[in-house]
Amino acid sequence: MLLSMLTTNQKGAIAEPAITKVALEIGWDVYRPAREGCRYDLIFEMENGLARIQCKWAPLQRDALVVRSYSTPRTRSGLLRKVYADGEFDYLAAYSPDLDRCYLLPWAVIAGASQLHLPVSPARNNQRQGIREAKAFEFAATLAQISLGPIAQLGERRHGMAEVAGSIPAGST
Repeated sequence: MLLSMLTTNQKGAIAEPAITKVALEIGWDVYRPAREGCRYDLIFEMENGLARIQCKWAPLQRDALVVRSYSTPRTRSGLLRKVYADGEFDYLAAYSPDLDRCYLLPWAVIAGASQLHLPVSPARNNQRQGIREAKAFEFAATLAQISLGPIAQLGERRHGMAEVAGSIPAGST
């Protein structure tokens, strides 16, 4: 079956296990809400606590992932587009079937936008400012931002030897 012919429910049924797999490989425990219809699909137990995760299918269009941050519940008058609001979830996890990769976007990146376009390759005009590249939100990149934190920063002495600056011992932070 062609990916474009899948329903939104079918796409979600593919995206959630793909996202779950990547989270488990990282070492996070994954839980599901006890009922359907929540504004989030999964719960990750990360190093810094629990996080509510909204899962999305992210197609590739013209060298950019399209991450939609709205739901379309069915009402009596048809489908209603409902943009997510602050506090409904902590992270949006997106699965790209075209790249077979998962991305994790903190709420602050979404902040009420109905969709984001995340380029997967550099801009043709070499623009860098204001561009949010997809690779910055891959699970591994986000993991470094979420869980590791600033324990110590490597500085360099004039003779070229690495030197630790920051908290010593590392556990004292």
